[in-house]
Amino acid sequence: MPVEMQLSRIILSEILDNQVIFLKEVGGERQFPILIGVFEASSIEKRVKLGEMRPPRPLTHDLIVKVAEAFGAKVEGVVIHELNNNTYFAKLQLRKGEELIEIDARPSDAIAVAVTFCPPLPIHVDEKVLESASRNA
Repeated sequence: MPVEMQLSRIILSEILDNQVIFLKEVGGERQFPILIGVFEASSIEKRVKLGEMRPPRPLTHDLIVKVAEAFGAKVEGVVIHELNNNTYFAKLQLRKGEELIEIDARPSDAIAVAVTFCPPLPIHVDEKVLESASRNA
């Protein structure tokens, strides 16, 4: 059963290659970190800071949303569905009519797309992934 999470923190480091985002359980206490690249972390941070403001030109993750919309799909959310060898796997969920379309994505890219919306789209994590991540955190 997926658990709804929200982006709670972004930790940027000027000396490390990997940056850290933390997801926290909505209405709960569990949280866990995900290591991501500097460019993805910067993109997520920029979108969070902008809030409802739109940059004069679309960012890469804005482009993904616009392409989906141009094909008649609506971005609905993110599901982090697997943890394998300390690597998280996610799907970006789109809906076109009654059809749910799930596209493989890195969690960082999927979360960056989710935070382009105001309020951000839901981020869900499978319970088994959350349990494993909480033990390893």
